[in-house]
Amino acid sequence: MFAKEVYWQRRKMLREELGDGIILIPGNEESSMNYRANTYHFRQDSSFLYFFGIDKPGFYGVCDVDNDKDTLYGNDSDIDDIIWMGEQPAVSDLAARVGIDSSASLKELGDVLKQALKSGRKVHLLPPYRGDHMVALAELMGVDYEGVKNLVSQELIAAVVKLRSIKDLSEIREIEKAVDVASIMHTTAMKMAYPGNYERELAGAIEGIALSHGGPVSFPVILSMDGQTLHNHYHGNELREGRMVVCDAGAETAMCYASDITRTFPVGGKFSTQQSDIYNIVLKANTETIKASIPGRTYREVHLMAARIIAGGLKELGLMKGDLDEAVAAGAHALFFPHGLGHMLGLDVHDMEGLGENNVGYSESLKRSEQFGTAYLRLGRELEPGFVITNEPGCYFIPALIDQWKGEHKHAQFINYDQVEKYRGLGGVRIEDDVLITDAGSKVLGTPIPKTVDEVEETMKV
Repeated sequence: MFAKEVYWQRRKMLREELGDGIILIPGNEESSMNYRANTYHFRQDSSFLYFFGIDKPGFYGVCDVDNDKDTLYGNDSDIDDIIWMGEQPAVSDLAARVGIDSSASLKELGDVLKQALKSGRKVHLLPPYRGDHMVALAELMGVDYEGVKNLVSQELIAAVVKLRSIKDLSEIREIEKAVDVASIMHTTAMKMAYPGNYERELAGAIEGIALSHGGPVSFPVILSMDGQTLHNHYHGNELREGRMVVCDAGAETAMCYASDITRTFPVGGKFSTQQSDIYNIVLKANTETIKASIPGRTYREVHLMAARIIAGGLKELGLMKGDLDEAVAAGAHALFFPHGLGHMLGLDVHDMEGLGENNVGYSESLKRSEQFGTAYLRLGRELEPGFVITNEPGCYFIPALIDQWKGEHKHAQFINYDQVEKYRGLGGVRIEDDVLITDAGSKVLGTPIPKTVDEVEETMKV
């Protein structure tokens, strides 16, 4: 938990962004796996953490804009809770820790909300993303599910995105802690990537590293020698010489800030010529676009720069042809790079995505592309100092997509399908870093993680 003044100031700024009404931010409840008492690891709602800081289930935060007052709502523990969970702080004590003078029970919250709606006051909600939120909010306010949905506030979404997008020094330090843990995870995976080991052994080892450093993984581990599947969570393959492993994994700190790192490495510790050729194209896209990520430039421009670098490298290998600018404008590069360059990072690995990707990554002046590939760019808007973003270009050989495009003669003026066939079994390469936008440019966060061909091969030596 940060100092109470941090949360007080965040709530003050939030109230100032809203004109009137009541801001209601629910915390999360426990979630059961297969029966009520057997729960998943508890994860607090990120906006509740940001403004109210309490990492425990069963709480609601209210900011009364009209009366310039904050209240924490929750129920004090009873003897049954204490028997099973130990002594728990009172709601009033938790409120004081985050700079709140007022606390009350959940029953009182229901009365306050019903009275506010009855009197015509505006109640601002963020979009609920869990079914239990919908049920609880409907019950508290005495409305049906549609009534809850009607209280979702675009004003509140915009205010939260504005505040959470800019990371302060304390938040950046937390993200760097998460990157430092990810560094251990990824170098461990590299050292284990030898024929005969299974993907699940690597995935299990690195998830254990995250847990041993105080937090879980920030998202389910993506680790596979079938790297052409962008988010491959299957870990059942035995590693084989001649294949590459794509490992996309990050850690969460005890305060729930995330890292998101990807490295690609050869099974057995040595890249083939074909593998290193593709790898170095992606590496160039990564390093050059990090340099180009500066305040005032849109991330869509940077994404398209990555696309041109990848297309240029593939043209040198004979896989693409023709005018590169025309090829990228037409979307021909997306056969090999069918996703966006990156996204916001913070308390969520795809930061604030629950508020709507377009609300976070785009603006009134910049709308999302509908073109295949570029349409998957989560962050396109103008970069600002204080943004923490991912930079994750990739190059993939997806047999089903190659067959479809080849059968349609799609972009045949830009793609040499005969040459592409020679790379059909290569899989994929993705390289990802976590990047802070500074006043002067950009900075890769955390302990450097082996990234060049030589660095990766040296790390993998046994």
